[in-house]
Amino acid sequence: QVRLVESGGGLVQPGGSLRLSCAASGTIFSPNPMGWYRQAPEKQREFVALITSGGITNYTDSVKGRFTISRDNAKHTVYLQMNEMKPEDTATYYCSLDDMPRGLRFWGSGTLVTVSS
Repeated sequence: QVRLVESGGGLVQPGGSLRLSCAASGTIFSPNPMGWYRQAPEKQREFVALITSGGITNYTDSVKGRFTISRDNAKHTVYLQMNEMKPEDTATYYCSLDDMPRGLRFWGSGTLVTVSS
């Protein structure tokens, strides 16, 4: 089993920055793309960003140029640096890990991000 624990959420003013972290533990097989998703109140969960074990990244259009995903493979940790934040970024952010050899996806419990003045 794999456990994901997010941290770094909180309240930030529009235009501000936050950095989310997600640490994975347990039995982890490679390759294992890791990503971030978010869910705003009364909306469906949506994709934000993804990074492969080799460092290839992908972003949803609304965060391109503002958010940066990165990972530390030795620590099994993924980060999401969020800059120039907007009220519409307000959501609970969830970390994911895809265990490709076993065809499994694991989720964290989420961390709340609120962008408000």
